[in-house]
Amino acid sequence: MFEGQVAIVTGGESGIGAASAVALARAGARVGITYFEDREAADAVCARIGQDRAVAVRTDVADESAVERLFAAVEEAFGTATLLVNSAGVNMSGVELADMALAQFDRIVRADLYGPFLICRRFVRALETAAGKGRIVNISSIHEHAPRPGGVAYDSAKGGLSQLTATLALELAPRGIAVNAIAPGMILTPMNARAVEDPTYRAKLEANIPWGRAGRPEEVAALACFLLSGAADYITGATVTIDGALSLTVAQGA
Repeated sequence: MFEGQVAIVTGGESGIGAASAVALARAGARVGITYFEDREAADAVCARIGQDRAVAVRTDVADESAVERLFAAVEEAFGTATLLVNSAGVNMSGVELADMALAQFDRIVRADLYGPFLICRRFVRALETAAGKGRIVNISSIHEHAPRPGGVAYDSAKGGLSQLTATLALELAPRGIAVNAIAPGMILTPMNARAVEDPTYRAKLEANIPWGRAGRPEEVAALACFLLSGAADYITGATVTIDGALSLTVAQGA
């Protein structure tokens, strides 16, 4: 499906990012992944893919110079990337507005919104230089439109990412660059570590999901691969929800 193509996956050391990197590689792509701190986990993902088909680069996606170094490393190893998955980010803190320090708000928004902006901008600039087409998938959240107390920074960032995705889709469609997003609900990743490790706690949360279970990173990765593929050529500017109908339960029961 992706033979001869180069992909970049941010946050590729774990969770949805790792699953996406592996799925893209299995479909033929060479992959550059970012990690923030856990080099061992990033190396393990590269080992699953094959060291000749993957490279891991430590990257703070909210740092412009770090993003430049990421793309330089991937381009040196494999050439210009034509596929992009923005999966790096941090989860909501649970801290409500009155108790939230500006530094905490800034950290989450920079990771979850500034990061995709900087990565998308560098990706597009490289494609412009190469006169090529490409596809972008931003990993958002159902909380871009379904707010939750304690998520003021996270919800704001994901709401912004929704508009970033839509705006870029309009700007980039004439250049043959598609931009879509995926809005997952509860997915069993390190961000949901307690649910992964505690079956009783997980079952309590899953009782709120109409489909009756949490999602798996590989399910999100499969959707990302579809949106990056030629089969989705006419899809741009869309956000696809994958949540077992969790977000449809708003205003139920009262």
